[in-house]
Amino acid sequence: MKISQKGLYALQAMMLLTRRYTQGAIRIRDIAYEENLPEKFLELILLELKNARMVESVRGAKGGYRLRRTPSEIRLSEIIRLIDGPLAPFGDADQLRTLIDRDAEHRALYQVFLEVRDAAARILENTTLADLISRGPAAGSRPKAGEGKPGERKSINSKTAKKKKAELSVLPMLARGEGA
Repeated sequence: MKISQKGLYALQAMMLLTRRYTQGAIRIRDIAYEENLPEKFLELILLELKNARMVESVRGAKGGYRLRRTPSEIRLSEIIRLIDGPLAPFGDADQLRTLIDRDAEHRALYQVFLEVRDAAARILENTTLADLISRGPAAGSRPKAGEGKPGERKSINSKTAKKKKAELSVLPMLARGEGA
């Protein structure tokens, strides 16, 4: 299973909408700013999530996007499958089962891939957005914009620092296919 950069952006946007679930609709600009995501790309992702009925758009001055269902009803597996497709390293589980049946010489290898897929799917299907948020921020992490003091704006220097920190994190490297 490989999660693309687009998949990571979708998960980050959904986590922000979960953290701010009770605050109503959030503008795309605010989601992009707080999560340090490209705004134009985020629009396309949110449209996909809207078409999948995970988020809804609200028009008007207080418009933006909000979760369509409660955070406890949205599973990570739904988001990842929508954006990145099957959870299996080679196609979906049915394709792997077919390979196991047809290719006796490599059956053990395909069986391991199926077991990896099943384990990952089980974790992702049993983890909701609410579960992620209940875990809280990582130890030593700083609050994001909007989580600090009321009326406090993030400076350009902290935004730059956040971007550099994101570039050093492991998940984006894996999403680009590096180091794995």
